Amino acid sequence: MHTKRQNKTKLQPSNTAWEFEKNYIFWCRKCNIPLLDEECGICREKGLRIELSLPGDVRFSSPHEQKIISDLMLGSFGANPLVGKLILLNKIPGEDKTDEMLVDGIRFGVLRFDMKELAFKLDLMVEGASALINSGMRNKLVKISSGGRHLSGKNIEGSDVLECSDDIIKGDTVLVISKNLGGFATSYRDSAELKKPGHALRIKKIESQKASFLTEKPSMNAIIRANAPHMKRLVKDAVNTIRGIANQKEFSDSPVYVSFSGGKDSLTTLDLTRSAVKKPIKVFFANTGIEFPETVEFARRFCKENNIELIEVEAKEAFWDALPGFGPPAKDFRWCCKVCKLAPINTVMEECTRGGRKCLTIDGKRRYESFTRARIAPKEENPFIPGQVSVFPIRNWRAIEVWLYIYYRRLEYNPLYDLGFERVGCWLCPAELSAEYYRFGELHPELFARWNEYLLGWAKEHGVSDKFIEHGFWRWKTLPPKMMRLAGELNIGTKLKGKKEELGIVVTGGVSPCKTGGYTMEGKITGLMPDEAQNIANILGENVFSEDLGVLLIRVDKSSVKIFSSGHISVNAPGKEEALSLFENTAKQLIRAKKCTKCGVCLKVCPVGAITIEPQLRINKECTRCGKCTESCVVVKYFDRLLPDFRIIHKSMF
Repeated sequence: MHTKRQNKTKLQPSNTAWEFEKNYIFWCRKCNIPLLDEECGICREKGLRIELSLPGDVRFSSPHEQKIISDLMLGSFGANPLVGKLILLNKIPGEDKTDEMLVDGIRFGVLRFDMKELAFKLDLMVEGASALINSGMRNKLVKISSGGRHLSGKNIEGSDVLECSDDIIKGDTVLVISKNLGGFATSYRDSAELKKPGHALRIKKIESQKASFLTEKPSMNAIIRANAPHMKRLVKDAVNTIRGIANQKEFSDSPVYVSFSGGKDSLTTLDLTRSAVKKPIKVFFANTGIEFPETVEFARRFCKENNIELIEVEAKEAFWDALPGFGPPAKDFRWCCKVCKLAPINTVMEECTRGGRKCLTIDGKRRYESFTRARIAPKEENPFIPGQVSVFPIRNWRAIEVWLYIYYRRLEYNPLYDLGFERVGCWLCPAELSAEYYRFGELHPELFARWNEYLLGWAKEHGVSDKFIEHGFWRWKTLPPKMMRLAGELNIGTKLKGKKEELGIVVTGGVSPCKTGGYTMEGKITGLMPDEAQNIANILGENVFSEDLGVLLIRVDKSSVKIFSSGHISVNAPGKEEALSLFENTAKQLIRAKKCTKCGVCLKVCPVGAITIEPQLRINKECTRCGKCTESCVVVKYFDRLLPDFRIIHKSMF
């Protein structure tokens, strides 16, 4: 067990704190039940308020997580007083999977996946230590003569050790008793040496022994009853939201669609929708080709057994086909979502909205899932599919509320949740936690081996070690500070080299005044033929290609772009900012032409049908340059990730 000191201050970015009003729960000390409202629905007594670290998406621990906790407790203390107790987990910031543990209304500790050792650790907190002491725990126990809260963070001499259990090994987390105080420490020695002169312990935290376990062990039925008034209001609001919009005249000629991922949130949303509307419901499931096998099997079986029409949109080999051009996806480079999800789903939505009809989609996104989803609106229109409206009836629900609904309704759910997964998405998703990624490897070694083999080959091509892959650095294009620190601690190189991109665009001359007027910017492109550039020239402006001179001339208002067969690019514009903007837009369109995934999203958003993608991307003269296809393009979205050198040079020169 690791003994890292825990800071009880809530962790919250200041600019998003207001987005999460419910960063707390209550706990009924009489019934020993977590409450979502202050009053217990069983005994009617008021619960103790417990503040949560943001975003506060507290949930029930899974059987797999309970086993991990039990193993860690047994390994550290030789006993586990938590057996049979309700354990809530609340996701907090950390290197990887990191959850604060709530047991009997106390903050017991933090369960986290250590990215150095690639193993779970349990960091005890002072309330948890006090509860263990008060429960009669005598393993790993030390009594000292010193007193006072000032001992936190201090070393204890061997002469101050009064008693100790005989099972302590150097480096252990130990429980400490000092008069009426209780806490925990790290032992510098084995039991036999603990009383000898010199430093014996380092106190991590010590306080009054107020925390203790409760004797009541509530059933799930009792938890549901205690929170029934709160859940009834929540469900009523969600059902009314769906019903109110579904019954609007603009959606009268269209069925209600539910976006179903096979996860807990979309399962709850689907069940709520079935309760809310009488009209036909259609469920679409995006089978990305890299879904967990359990998810695909569950989605199909659930819809079949409940007589729900399932529209399974299959991306098939889209991910693997696009992989050579994009490389592995990353948290800040999720090209796979548009290629494997957005494009196939948009095909379904386009059919629904044909003829100017409106299409209503009920979606299970929740704002407590992450800070990036904190600003989900109640209703959104799809910018890529005119006429499609998405509604988010459980956007204000927390994970514990979703699970209470599922348990109350006795809904079958994806078995992956009981096997150690907090979320269920694609099995190689970079947003997946390393803890869950390695758990996946245990469940599906053959699929894990396929992806891991690719990653190791990619690492070799780019001059980084196998450790770069093993410790999850591939999950970012630009490593965050926490991962840079980890790389330093593990002495892992993070600079990619080796294989060069097949397409390159660099600035060879900065923006400078032109003798003929305006400003000129010079550059060089490699890996793109003139005809490929000509295919997308219409989106930039009127153009003509001179085969004799080997130059493509594009006129954009009072500006111009010249692309020569040699790869030289020259941009001339009236002002410096216009030159910079035009050069960057040209670069984006050129890389778009080279790395087009043929996902087809641009075809659907183009209002004039000016785009074809077979056999290659081509924009014809009907293009009105509205920019909608550029806004929807996954290649353009991740332009700075695909051409990082362009971004670096661009910033350094200007």
